[in-house]
Amino acid sequence: MAFQRKRIRLGECLINEHYLTQEKLEEALAQQKGSGKRLGELLVENGYVTGEQLASALSRQLGLAMINLQNIDIPEDILNLVPPQILRKHKVLPFEYKAGAPNTLHVAMFDPMDTTAMDDISIVTNLSIEPVLATSQSIMLALDKYYGNSDIKHAAEEYAREKTAQTEQNEAEAADVASSPIVQLVTTMIESAVRQRASDIHIEPLARSLRIRFRIDGALYERAVYNASLLAAIVTRIKIVSGMDISEKRKPQDGRMTQIVDRLEYDIRVSALPTVYGEKIVMRLASKSALNRSKDQLGLRPDEMQVFDRIISNPHGILLVTGPTGSGKSTTLYTALSELNREEVNIITVEDPVEANINGINQVQVNNKADLTFASALRSILRQDPDIIMIGEIRDEETAGIAVQASITGHLVVSTLHTNSAASTVTRLEDMGLQPYLIADSLIGIIAQRLIRRLCPECKQQYDASDEEKEVLGQPLDRPLKLFRRRGCPKCGNTGFAGRTGVYEIMEISHELKLIIEKGGTADEIKSQALKDGMNTLRMSATRYVLEGVSTVEEMKKVSFDV
Repeated sequence: MAFQRKRIRLGECLINEHYLTQEKLEEALAQQKGSGKRLGELLVENGYVTGEQLASALSRQLGLAMINLQNIDIPEDILNLVPPQILRKHKVLPFEYKAGAPNTLHVAMFDPMDTTAMDDISIVTNLSIEPVLATSQSIMLALDKYYGNSDIKHAAEEYAREKTAQTEQNEAEAADVASSPIVQLVTTMIESAVRQRASDIHIEPLARSLRIRFRIDGALYERAVYNASLLAAIVTRIKIVSGMDISEKRKPQDGRMTQIVDRLEYDIRVSALPTVYGEKIVMRLASKSALNRSKDQLGLRPDEMQVFDRIISNPHGILLVTGPTGSGKSTTLYTALSELNREEVNIITVEDPVEANINGINQVQVNNKADLTFASALRSILRQDPDIIMIGEIRDEETAGIAVQASITGHLVVSTLHTNSAASTVTRLEDMGLQPYLIADSLIGIIAQRLIRRLCPECKQQYDASDEEKEVLGQPLDRPLKLFRRRGCPKCGNTGFAGRTGVYEIMEISHELKLIIEKGGTADEIKSQALKDGMNTLRMSATRYVLEGVSTVEEMKKVSFDV
């Protein structure tokens, strides 16, 4: 075989690279005994090192090259060399013939010391194998890209072969068998969505087909189209797992399920809605670890971070985070709570639903069937000697009134509200029936936020801004201005974007603002004073991202068109 295998001690290698401490290594080695798992797998699984750190340490130690499979296109003839089930089993992917050596195949591997995988691939292809390092995530994403649709297509064909004239009960039983093609199809669909960073999966019945779309970075992309005959089995399977009534097809239903993908647990909220062609299913994917971020990962600029820290250091008052659905409000709230979570502080939350579990915080789930509403839960919470209260959402006058009373009596209250801007939040509270003097007395800060798509750094394209764009950005027309537009490459899935970042409008309630709010000032008057106090509007914050080449003019307009 072309590759000469060296013996290395992985733990020592990672310690020498300063990626791992001796203490963490000993913990992982103790866990490894009897688990049957490889050390590298355990280290990544426990979060002691990242996949990138592991790959780069092995690369230096073994003298192997590293590859990012998202940056290359693999030829069809190489993709057909090895069956996908073998590639998934070993977590490897052949991607090219070695230059000058047509009998040697370069194979991307997470663990280049896996001799069994190398021998299996060598036997199947009848070629010599030379490993190239890649992260586990990069390999799984590439396997989904090249074989995902064929896996699902295979499952669909298997189902079509098995399907006979079944009753609904038989179909439900078939959908619940672990080895059933439909089970594999649904599982593969969710795994594929997670690896493509999707936040939602849309399963939509059309007149003669079934369309699958993923929402990635806020936009929907079609990922597959199947025969309409698959709808009933897919819907039945999802209903069973998410705890819905499979016999009810005329009413909307909601459910919940969890699935582990690449060793991370995902909480999936499921909604079923009857349409003219059958039930449409939407699955919202949320990683429990994604909400527990440090404040440095929110995308706050240094000046915004200072204001954020100042607001949450208040001992009492109300902090409101506002914005439409999917704008990252929950992440900001959980981050604020994690910052405030200390041994001497009693934090209680009331949520619908509880989106992530945080150690040391008492979390209450709203249950309307048991008359445990936001308002009734809040009244009980106030008798639990809390220091900080988090309310998932202020939805009505009763909840708003209790929140204000709690803040005035010495508690810090954090919550969300659906409004378009920081200034309009004050008038929304007045519309709910709260007295202006109470709002002025209790509010300490309002954070309005959106998420803006970031251009892919690998393929973004520079161009000269038009006069219209300069005008929108508030830049002088007589000076040249360079901006960036999206293109699309294999690394970003040809979308032109890679992830999102937060855009913030943080309004700290100053003495002058309190006076305006007390007098029942309009949203325009409040905004005018906040700007004098140094607040940046959503448009101003988004414009900075465009001028810095992080995003586009179109994205800036999208997040700030209504403010």
